[in-house]
This record gives sequence, C-alpha cells and structure tokens, in this order.
Amino acid sequence: MSGRSILKRIDWLSVFLYVSLVLIGWSNIYSATFVESQDSLFDFGTRHGKQLFFIGVSFVAIIIIMGLEVNFYERFSSLFYLLSMISLLGLFVFGKTISGATSWYDLGFFNLQPSELAKVTTALALAKYLSDIQTDIKRRKDQLYALAIILIPAILIIPQPDPGSALVFFALIFVIFREGLPLFYLGIGFAFILIFVLTLMFGTIWVAIGLALLIVLLFGLKRKTFKVPIFPLIVTSVVVILFSLSVNFVFNNVFEQRHRDRFSLWLRLEKDPVKLEQIRKTIGYNTYQSEKAIESGGFFGKGFLEGTRTKGDFVPEQDTDYIFTTVGEEWGFIGTATVIILFSLLFLRLISLAERQKNAFARMYGYGVISILLIHYFINIGMVIGVLPTIGIPLPFFSYGGSGLLFFTVLLFVFLKLDTNRLKESF
Repeated sequence: MSGRSILKRIDWLSVFLYVSLVLIGWSNIYSATFVESQDSLFDFGTRHGKQLFFIGVSFVAIIIIMGLEVNFYERFSSLFYLLSMISLLGLFVFGKTISGATSWYDLGFFNLQPSELAKVTTALALAKYLSDIQTDIKRRKDQLYALAIILIPAILIIPQPDPGSALVFFALIFVIFREGLPLFYLGIGFAFILIFVLTLMFGTIWVAIGLALLIVLLFGLKRKTFKVPIFPLIVTSVVVILFSLSVNFVFNNVFEQRHRDRFSLWLRLEKDPVKLEQIRKTIGYNTYQSEKAIESGGFFGKGFLEGTRTKGDFVPEQDTDYIFTTVGEEWGFIGTATVIILFSLLFLRLISLAERQKNAFARMYGYGVISILLIHYFINIGMVIGVLPTIGIPLPFFSYGGSGLLFFTVLLFVFLKLDTNRLKESF
C-alpha cells in the first residue's frame, strides 16, 4: 500500500484525538514540573523536555508502523509475544529497581519498562490465537489456552512487584467475551470480587449468614417458576464459604502492609477514627491532596501555571499517576470535562473501527486495544478522585513516562494500520 493510499485510508479522527490528548498531557506535565529558572522548552534534562523527546520518538514510531505491511503484525505476533516474555524474565536478573519495583531496564538516557511492550504483544498474540482457531471459543481447551496467554505476563509482573500493571492484562478477557465466551464466566468473576469485598467489610460469618438467607429465599420460591437444583447449590455454597474463609488469610499474610492500608482506607475497614486519619495522612495522602487540588480548581480553574497546590508540590507523582489533578486545578471543571470527552470519543471511535473489520485478527486486536486503554483510563481517574484504591496506573497518552507513551502509541497505531486494510467502509 502506497504512502498516499495510507494517508487517505487512515482514520484521521482517531489521529486527531490522539494528538490532542498527547499535547494536552504534555502541557500539564510542563506545568506540573515547571521551574522559573528553566526557560527552555527543549531542555531534555527536564521531565517535560524528556517527554517532548519521546513525543518525537512516538511520531517516528508511527511512521515506521504505517510503513510496514499489514500482515507483518499478524505473521510475527507469536514471536513478539515470546520476546516480550523473555524481556520480563530478564528483569529478575538485569532489572533496575525504582520505587520498590524492579520493572525497568536502565538504558542510559531512559528506563525501559518491558511490561508496556508486553501489553502490545499480548494483545497481538491473543488476537492471533483467537483468529487462528476459527471458533466461538466454546471449547474448554481453547478457553484455557486464551486465558494462559493473558496469565503468563501477569504472573511474571506480579513478583516485581507491580500488581497494577499485572491487573491491566486481565482486561483482555473482555476480548474473549466479545468472541463468544459465555457471560456465565464473567458473572463468576464479579461474584468472587463481590465476596472478597463483602468479606473484608463484614467478615466470613456475615457472608455465610447472607448466603444461608439467599438459599432459604430460593427454596421459598415456587419451584414451577424458579427451579433450583440442590446439588449444584450445595457445591456453590461450599465454594463461596471456603473462598470467604481464604480472604482474611490472603489479606493478612499475602498482601503487604501498604496494600492492606489502601484497602482499609478505600473500604473504611479501620473503625478507630485516629488510626483511619493516620492512614489517610500517609497511604491516602496522595488521594487526599489530589481531591483537594481538583476541588480548588472550581469551574474554570486557576489558569495555566497558576495552580498553587501544583506549584507547592502537594501531590506526589503529579506528573505521572496523578497528572489529572493538574488539569482539575488549573483548568477546572471545563478542563476535566474536555479531557473526559476526548477519551470517550476515542473509545467510541475505536469500537466503531473494531466493529467494521472483516478480518478477525484486526477486530480482536482492536478490542484488545480498547480493553487496555479503557482499564488504564478507568482506574487512573477513579484513583485520582478517590473512588478506587491507589494502584499506580498511568493515564494513557497523558502521564509522564517515555515507555508508556511510546508503547501506548504503538498499541493504538498498529490497530489504525490494520484498519487501513479494511474491506468495507462505514461510519
């Protein structure tokens, strides 16, 4: 496909939304890290200068991606996946530890985080496998293989430890659901999450009592309208109670203290107001300050470079995980709404692009892109405004970080390249 043909067929709306988010993100990184003594936008010794450099690198990556043949990504997806898994294994020997996590390779000018590359390659490998088996994923063997592709990188990332990045891979399960996995499995997943939370909040005894009341209710209904097999119900009840019993063990013996404190803050598990306030001022300090910063922005914000909490370094990691607080303080409700609208438009557009693909690999990879970007967006915004516990996941195209920006760009534009080869037009 010629360069002129690619320019005609590329989805320019997605490109516009991407560029808008990257530039708005960079301006907020500049504001969050601005020091009056630094008067150059192109000082690559500063964080905003380094991010500007990686914006340039990302644009070069886009040119390379668009110049490669469309079938290149499908043909070598398994090899890319294997190499990225090797890079994750190499961290246990050659990795650099930053903020308690051995998740980076020190390459001199910048640190490379292979888990970001693994998101791209896992989405490719999953799409390749699902498109190759040519089935609606009803066979258990196919389900297990697809799940293994997702689990392997997550298992390698958790011990770094980086549970936030590992969590992102589980979003790819929605790709399998899109291709026909019964919703029953999704219901089981949500049920176990609910039991986990309820056990932490109320304890195993109350969960067991609630389960018993539910069983009585089911048997109290007329059997003609709601038949309940006894044996599966008993087995389910035993599994639920055993899982509930394991929650406290995992919480107290597997989770680190900082994780327990975050759940305690999020679910208000600590009943002692003095201890709760102490946790809020330590583990919950970032979220508390981010909420105050966003609140102080009001409707119109304080203006570019005028955020007092931003300038005062009240919010740690404000140019990375908490970059959204700069938007809230300096641009107010108008700014935060604009960013949310841009992300929403991008997600809707990508869904539209994915649905119009006749090639199964392109469609499945498109939904992998949507799943990864959406979970990053949802968790990061939820974390910043205090409705989700602090996990440490960046906002795509927005947060400071060369590896993140580069591989989010690769993730998106590989799909846009695949879309240029679509066989039917719509929207």
